[in-house]
Amino acid sequence: MSTHTEGHGDISTGVAGGDSNASATRITPGNALRPEDIALEVKTGLVKPSEDVAEYALRLGDDALILAQRLGHWISRAPELEEDIALGNIALDQLGHARSFLTYAGAGMLKEDGTAKSEDDLAYFRREHEFRSVQLFEQPNGDFAATIARQFVVSYYQYELYRRLTDSTDATLAAIAAKAVKEVDYHRDHSSQWILRLAGGTEESRTRMIHGLRLMWPYVGELFRDDELTQRLAEAGAAVAPSSLREDFDRLTAEVLAEAELEVPDVPAAPGGGRQGKHSEHLGYILAEMQVLAREHPGASW
Repeated sequence: MSTHTEGHGDISTGVAGGDSNASATRITPGNALRPEDIALEVKTGLVKPSEDVAEYALRLGDDALILAQRLGHWISRAPELEEDIALGNIALDQLGHARSFLTYAGAGMLKEDGTAKSEDDLAYFRREHEFRSVQLFEQPNGDFAATIARQFVVSYYQYELYRRLTDSTDATLAAIAAKAVKEVDYHRDHSSQWILRLAGGTEESRTRMIHGLRLMWPYVGELFRDDELTQRLAEAGAAVAPSSLREDFDRLTAEVLAEAELEVPDVPAAPGGGRQGKHSEHLGYILAEMQVLAREHPGASW
């Protein structure tokens, strides 16, 4: 597992020359599209998403943003130093995805002065019911096994999503996905290796892994629910119908669980509703911590 720290997702701070190819977990080959590139294209009028595409990008950005916040809590708390770095780097990759999707989403959402909303506007100045992330991403970290269970589900879902989104008829969505899928491929390998290690370790680690999967599996179904927005965009070739990802997700996750001699949890599905702004009690606490500085000092910079 790579632990280089020169570049973190799409954040150019600390990267010599602002290398846009730097990933938190590996170097992404090719010319990566940064949030700053998207913002410039928006400002100069080169790109402007439709209302539907903006809403779709908002959903994907919110998923990644909330997961980044959750994973960030492990920094200095992970069970070993290498894992502390790994989880922090995965969080930074997710933050990079969030910045790109939210910057693009904001291009289709105007402020009162008629200018496009920025990634900061969307991250820091929306209320709980305005977020469109699914409920899985806001679930508490729990113990390390619960976090791995959540990451296992997320990474296999995101990999299939981004892999197919690279063929989007929307060039910006396709470019964001092309960079993200390379990073999520690492996240997928990381989580599956921990599934195998914990399930095949001690009786205690196996018990915790089983419990973690049972905690997170009720929220799996919401990831694959189609609605009018995704149906319209999928028919136009701009997005991916969530339901079309389920078969590969089920097959690939089942292979890992079988190798670990674990079963797919048989648990009732949670009602969900995150795409419509219906969240669990956990999201409000995440937003309170994430947004407090920006709300206390609006417009501040450093």
